[in-house]
Amino acid sequence: MSRDGISGSRPHSATVSTTDTLPAPSPPTEKEEDISTGSPTDFGFLPVPSRVRYDPDHPAQFGLLMNVIFGIASTFIVANLYYCQPLLIQFSLAFGVTYQEVANIPTLIQAGYAVGLLFITPLGDLVRRRPLILMLTFITASLTIGLAITTNLVAFEVLCFFVGVCTVVPQILMPLAVDLAPPERRASALSIVLSGLLFGVLIARVLAGVVAQFVTWRVVYYVAIGVQYAILVILYWMLPDYPAKNKGTSYFSILYSMGKLTVTEPLLVQAILISIPSSATFTNWWVTLTFLLGGPPYNYSTVVIGLFGLVGMVGVAMAPLIGRIIDGLVPWSATLVGVVMLLMTFAIQTAAVGLNVAVVVIVCIGLDIFRQTQQVSLTTAVLGLDANARSRLNAVLILSLFIGQVMGTSVGSKVFTEHGWRADASLNLAWTGFTLVVLLLRGPHCPRYTWIGWQGGFELRKSKVIERQQRERDAAESEKTGQGLSGQITKPTRDADADPDEKRTKGQGDAEVV
Repeated sequence: MSRDGISGSRPHSATVSTTDTLPAPSPPTEKEEDISTGSPTDFGFLPVPSRVRYDPDHPAQFGLLMNVIFGIASTFIVANLYYCQPLLIQFSLAFGVTYQEVANIPTLIQAGYAVGLLFITPLGDLVRRRPLILMLTFITASLTIGLAITTNLVAFEVLCFFVGVCTVVPQILMPLAVDLAPPERRASALSIVLSGLLFGVLIARVLAGVVAQFVTWRVVYYVAIGVQYAILVILYWMLPDYPAKNKGTSYFSILYSMGKLTVTEPLLVQAILISIPSSATFTNWWVTLTFLLGGPPYNYSTVVIGLFGLVGMVGVAMAPLIGRIIDGLVPWSATLVGVVMLLMTFAIQTAAVGLNVAVVVIVCIGLDIFRQTQQVSLTTAVLGLDANARSRLNAVLILSLFIGQVMGTSVGSKVFTEHGWRADASLNLAWTGFTLVVLLLRGPHCPRYTWIGWQGGFELRKSKVIERQQRERDAAESEKTGQGLSGQITKPTRDADADPDEKRTKGQGDAEVV
């Protein structure tokens, strides 16, 4: 198999054409014809609206409206994971159990989410994503009905687990956004979807806390049911269809390839080693912030502490600007900016976060903005590795974030409670310093399978890199054209098999053409 994916040899030709690198078209099969015109139904019975049906001649335009719909869907679906957190006291009263027993609920829903990431998200590389997204949204909305009406704690916990399993729609929407968005807008598209995720975390906790303060906690889930079914209707009418990838590949092969990617792709491994400690700093800060603000010298109430979560809205609002900036840079350089600014943020935390509330606000804003910068740039780079494996690549990356969250919560809480806020801040600083070392081990222009090095220069502006690559392609094309013209000139007058000077004559012709 040759590098361009064409097996076998081809007859020698004096001229080289760009079409020679493509396989000859074969007669379309019935299945290929179905793909080219788009599937008329979802699940074999639900008609796909004609305006969103796949048409390769008129592909869907991934504009701002569609991008915002992806972000809103991510917001209200990922919120399923966080509604329960402010409601644990109400759960214990409603089910007549202790706090310790209801404390399992957030763990179960997060465990289900991990299972979904591992076993459902990779399906995005195997089946049509439109019906997969619609089905998962319908299941989570329907399971939420059970959460709202059940009076049995065990049933509630089981339902929470399966809600977590199916709450992976945002992780399927992200690779789809990359497929639909033009190359120059991929980081912007990702940043809006990711900001939807962050907003979902915030709105779930705020909505659940406020609603439960005035009415029963079940109303929170009734609201969630209505919102999710509304999202389902919007997605039905607006979500573009896209053909399935990796035809002929089995589900178990997809799962196996996930493990293989984690040990054979240097860029992915680098992103994992950065994402784990970086995600740990994020959760470490937000978990221990309650301890920090609830104790001296602040001694704030629970309500005031909760309002600090709204500071994270700044990071959500900055998402379009962050994506636009990253679109103009090599992703590595945007990651570098994010890491360096996080180092500065955690240096401020280590110096004075326990002394002045203004520092707390600065760290909240800096952490949200620069963590998002880092995550968008890493995700953009990783999803660019292989267009046919984007769902798997994204699943691996999100799993690394999940591992980091667990590490940050457990280790950070222990360090804070045993050694205080400054030691905990120093831990964040050390974790971020480690990510900088990992990033610098592999430069921005290393070949795909180079593990450590700085080949390819230091240019960080995407436009300059594209210009350089275009010059290299033009030079290569000129060389090929020169060889082709030389062959056309010399072939009528000389026979290469009969004349040993053919090579010399051809070389002279090449030089003249160039």
